[in-house]
Amino acid sequence: MIRKRLQQGLLLFLITGFSVVQAQKITNDIPGGTTPSKASKKSQNPITDTTVTRQSSQGETYDVLYQVRKRKLTTGSMVEIYNKDLLKTQTPSYGGMLAGRVAGLYTTQASGEPGNDDITGTIRGQAPLVLVDGAPQSFPSINPEQIESITVLKDALSTVMLGSRSSGGAILITTKKSAGGASQRLEFTALQGIQAPTRMPQFLDAYNYASLYNEALANDGKPAAFTQADLDAYKNGTDPAGHPNIDWKKQILKNTAPYGRYDLSFSGTAKSVRYFANLDYLNQGGLFQTLSSNTYNTNADYQRYIFRSNVEMDLNSFLTASLNLFGRIQNTNQPGATTATIFSGLLSTPNSAYPIRNADSSIAGSQNYQNNLYAQTMLSGYQPVYERDFKADMTLKGNLDRIAKGLWIKALVAVNAYERETTNRSKSVAVFRPYTDPATGIISYTQYGTNGTQANTISVSSQNRLTYSELSMGYSKKMGNHNITALVMYNNDNRLVNSNLPVNYSGVAGKVSYDYAQKYLVEIAAGYQGSELYPSGKRYGLFPAIGLGWNITNENFLKNRPDWLNNLKLRATYGKTGNANAGYYVYNQYYVTGTGYGFGTTVPSSTTTYTQGALANPNITWEKAKKLNAGIDADLFSNRLNFTLDYFNENYYDLLQQRGDLSAVAAAPQLQNIGKDRYNGIELQATWHASKGAFSYFISPNFSILKSKVTYMAEPAYANAWLQHTGQPVGQLFGYVAEGLFQSAADISSHAYQGAGIVPGDIKYKDLNNDGKIDGNDQTAIGSTKPLMYYGLNTGISYKGFDLSVLFQGVANDNLQLTGSGYWGFMNNGLGQAYQQQLNRWTPTNPNATYPRLWLGNNTNNMAASSYWVHTGNYVRVKNIELGYTFPASLIKKTGLTEARFFLNATNLFTFTSSALKNTDPEDYNYLYPIMKVVTAGLNIKL
Repeated sequence: MIRKRLQQGLLLFLITGFSVVQAQKITNDIPGGTTPSKASKKSQNPITDTTVTRQSSQGETYDVLYQVRKRKLTTGSMVEIYNKDLLKTQTPSYGGMLAGRVAGLYTTQASGEPGNDDITGTIRGQAPLVLVDGAPQSFPSINPEQIESITVLKDALSTVMLGSRSSGGAILITTKKSAGGASQRLEFTALQGIQAPTRMPQFLDAYNYASLYNEALANDGKPAAFTQADLDAYKNGTDPAGHPNIDWKKQILKNTAPYGRYDLSFSGTAKSVRYFANLDYLNQGGLFQTLSSNTYNTNADYQRYIFRSNVEMDLNSFLTASLNLFGRIQNTNQPGATTATIFSGLLSTPNSAYPIRNADSSIAGSQNYQNNLYAQTMLSGYQPVYERDFKADMTLKGNLDRIAKGLWIKALVAVNAYERETTNRSKSVAVFRPYTDPATGIISYTQYGTNGTQANTISVSSQNRLTYSELSMGYSKKMGNHNITALVMYNNDNRLVNSNLPVNYSGVAGKVSYDYAQKYLVEIAAGYQGSELYPSGKRYGLFPAIGLGWNITNENFLKNRPDWLNNLKLRATYGKTGNANAGYYVYNQYYVTGTGYGFGTTVPSSTTTYTQGALANPNITWEKAKKLNAGIDADLFSNRLNFTLDYFNENYYDLLQQRGDLSAVAAAPQLQNIGKDRYNGIELQATWHASKGAFSYFISPNFSILKSKVTYMAEPAYANAWLQHTGQPVGQLFGYVAEGLFQSAADISSHAYQGAGIVPGDIKYKDLNNDGKIDGNDQTAIGSTKPLMYYGLNTGISYKGFDLSVLFQGVANDNLQLTGSGYWGFMNNGLGQAYQQQLNRWTPTNPNATYPRLWLGNNTNNMAASSYWVHTGNYVRVKNIELGYTFPASLIKKTGLTEARFFLNATNLFTFTSSALKNTDPEDYNYLYPIMKVVTAGLNIKL
């Protein structure tokens, strides 16, 4: 009865909502890898805009741009990840769900801050365009239950229909629709757990800090700041007020924080209506300590509410309408001093800086440390952020078989509105430093800062409106062994972001696919697109591509092929893609107001004049790339082994750069289409799966090698070839080559001159041009110049209801430059933190140290960019582990459930790196909010 009431209620809500929205016409006020099985996408809709409907077999189809295509008939390079894999990794964003699962996709996470996990992904070194259900409107934070699949498109043929935004590849997110059939399904998932930092910096205690501080002063030729009595007090804790030893990490951060998510889905079919609805709630707690006495939340936490409704209705036998609605509310919070400020304060506040409170309970501080970390975390008020966005996709499809069999037409309008409101309820907190009069013993306090009243302001910090419209027509025809599919379309993408001027991308695109007996494949695609970012008459460009394929196993001479060879396809694509990377109206010359000169005694000393702004470029155009891709797709050993192997070579040209080979001019130099880069590499995506009786297992590795090279950059005419960036990998680090540390005065005098003040323990640099001095002419590429390698391994087993899966993610030949206040000691004019790595610093008795001699503040020689600070960023991460148990149907039958599964899940559980990264996460090496490991327990039920 309960189940029936829930189904009836939700169905009524969906149909009513659909009718109301239709009546209102959607007014302007509406603000991995190849897997053993695939969820069914087969639609009951008699009208399709594709050559096939979704299949329930092993990855038989791909979502490609504006179509669904049989895997066997595609010539492009793509990988599709399905819902069951996306569910495994506990992360708020789809980028985190894809990490380690896709060959060619390189993901990095710079922060673990709730609501701002900052996961970015590149495809073959480029930033991709993200599309949700065909519209270029992305939602990085999204729940996996509403996603049916994510397709990563990598080559030219797969993306040229995007026109001037096709060079970076594309990520297609396809949301769930009704599975069809007369049945109705209700599914609920609940999971709850904890999260903890993967790694955190290890700060020195007050005694070691003071000892090393004195040593740094001595190295700089200055007297000690701490006496032996001071050191003893820090070591023994005999004077906590005058000689504090505060572990600020422990005082303001918790070891763990809660993590929970609850998801409800409902789908089914009612007469001519097919529907899918999803509600999701995520609660990600923050790491900050809080006070029960506060009447408001001061933690850095995140709550997300998501609603999705996808409804499709047959209006008659040849016309279908669909409406997809997406709504999301995100509430984030942080202390009034802000999360970034507090984590920055951890790097600049030693344990000995000040106690938490003074003897009179006032907040402690000093002239040098006028912000108390405890007060900033728990007494500085709070700053909540409220985000809301809404997306509506309206589609009308027409089956034109009455005109010509296989002909269809479709119209799509997608509207996305987003707003971010920031409320400031912060307040300043004064700190006090005690002073004891030696004559009277009376204690007085010096105040720094003010105790301000709590602010109460609200502002709209971001506001976007995106409108996408599309009109497409397709045709498919089978004539004996000849099969042809054609698609032509017009689209327009209008983007209004914050206070920027609107940007409009519009154009036409088309694709023709032909195969002969599914043996010989030819695909031709093109996009003709433009934007007002470019001058009139030069706004549009043509981006074509072609693909060829050969299904060898369909040949007659392989009719008697060996049993181990099931399918083998060779394919290749070539095309020209584009990237609209120009700024606003850079082809027009503008002048800005400035202060001029006065002439004569009766003329004002200065006048307002107009000066030339950045130099315009009336010939600016889009960046381009010529891309070649060749691949092999194979299914072997009774389809137990499936693999895809790709080789690619991509030449990027007309890249926008400022010339570096010109003399300085008064105005800022213009951007010119002069740069050239090359990317090439190999990608492998494979799966082996087998079973015997009740036992089954799978192993699914992916591997990518990405080599890049700057083939042209307008550089000065360097006298020495090693100074040139041309010929080096894109983004290569440059600096001095470190030859270890100076060990003695004789070592210094016999070496090339590095400047005044060099002492034993300083970094020694190589004199590349042998001129007897170290200067800018001795800088060159530092760190590894080998191709970047990244990989993943997804593996699992199942037996009689139990299942276990493990995902490994790894990177090789990566460079990390560990510098700054999060790694060097005594930064910020000598007031900053010190770390465990400073304990192994150079001294005359420790000549093989891993850290130079100590210094305070800045040191021109030791802080120069050099290979000394470049460490390998290689790592292997256990990205995900999940253990589950599906209860027998006989056990849950009486409950009315069709399926029930309990699971334990861990994300980012272990990370293996070099010893240099012992206290550093290889992705978050700048010590922002730490990346989190998440351990949860959950239950999934279906009825």
